[in-house]
Amino acid sequence: MSDIKFSRDHDIILDSIADGVFTVDHAWRITSFNRAAEKITGVPREEAIGQMCKDVLRADSCEGNCLLKQTLESGEPVFDKTVHIVNSDGERTPVSISTALLKDEKGKVVGGVETFKDISLVEKLRKRIEKSYTFEDIVSKSHKMYELFNLLPDISESGSTVLIEGESGTGKELFARALHNLSSRRDGPFITVNSGAMPDTLLESELFGYKAGAFTDAKRDKPGRFKLAQGGTIFLDEIGDISPALQVRLLRVLQDRTFEPLGAVKSEKTDVRVIAATNKNLKKLVKKGSFREDLYYRINVVQLVLPPLRERKEDVPLLVDHFIKNFNSIQNKDILGISDEALACLMSYDYPGNIRELENIIERSFILCKTRMIQREHMPEPVCGSAEIGYSGHPETVTFHDMEAIFLTNALRRNGWNRMKTAKELGIHKSTLYRKIQSLGIQLPDKK
Repeated sequence: MSDIKFSRDHDIILDSIADGVFTVDHAWRITSFNRAAEKITGVPREEAIGQMCKDVLRADSCEGNCLLKQTLESGEPVFDKTVHIVNSDGERTPVSISTALLKDEKGKVVGGVETFKDISLVEKLRKRIEKSYTFEDIVSKSHKMYELFNLLPDISESGSTVLIEGESGTGKELFARALHNLSSRRDGPFITVNSGAMPDTLLESELFGYKAGAFTDAKRDKPGRFKLAQGGTIFLDEIGDISPALQVRLLRVLQDRTFEPLGAVKSEKTDVRVIAATNKNLKKLVKKGSFREDLYYRINVVQLVLPPLRERKEDVPLLVDHFIKNFNSIQNKDILGISDEALACLMSYDYPGNIRELENIIERSFILCKTRMIQREHMPEPVCGSAEIGYSGHPETVTFHDMEAIFLTNALRRNGWNRMKTAKELGIHKSTLYRKIQSLGIQLPDKK
């Protein structure tokens, strides 16, 4: 009688839990199955009891990477791992799983216990948010970046030559790829040429190719990048580094849509769209005489200027989250996120290397991080050592209030403390900005 009462009490307790819970014995047969588990899987308790857990959950991890098996073999619990199960209607459902050992009153392991919760709504919201903050592979919620996003579809359809200007590491190639993917040439090749990485003679043969016998080692014809990009897009990165002689040849391609491979006796037609990029100020190079003015106007039909990361600090948390997901996948880790203190350091840093530098910082932190959260001590010295964190209090108690104050102070500093300019940059009303400044206790410098 006492065993029956214990079993009833046991079921009542399990049924009061909002998450799905089931237990298994050493033969992987289900020994208990609560009401929430019934609801999520669509399988009644009577049918689930005694079955193999893999036949009930039908999770994508059951065959090769069973989390409960990992726990039973290692003794280590698993927390909040996302997998997909197949319910009784044949629908894939995302669930978050945690596992632990099941022991009797003497401490002997008699099986395992798994809890799982339906995260369908969370996944839908996450996808909606990610869609709102991404364009092609570009991650941003910056007002400046959204203005560029709005221009890309029209620029893509135009087929005109585009010049993308921006500091190193700002994502110029991502924008070039987005323009290609949105254009009518999307099914054609996208060919990248780093103009600053090759000497002049090699770059010329790379761009235009050569015929057999053009020089000693030329045993057979080699097509150049303009030939390979036929029907698609060629992306000329760091165009400000090419020599005056090569600028002349490039100008002819843009004007006449023809080129001559080295050693050729006749010209070849090309059907490519040219997207050029530079981290230099081409206007200044034109004035100095190191870049041809006619070529500048040929490539500068449409110009996109990418803001550096220090001018879009609101994207730092988004990018950090994006990089953490990527490195979790690449390095097979399970890091949940970053501490407030470490994020405060990242928000206060100016990123001379832009997004590429932030990615390197997160990759370095992954190597050093032995816990599930990236901490301040995992950051490189320049990031936290030189941070001008504009908040009061101890660094270990950084709050969202502090983070907002840091971000807003940086925006004001960028705009010379001009509140009208700052409000316009952030895409908010000036009265909203005034209220934020007061509520966050931001001290503006004396006007004098």
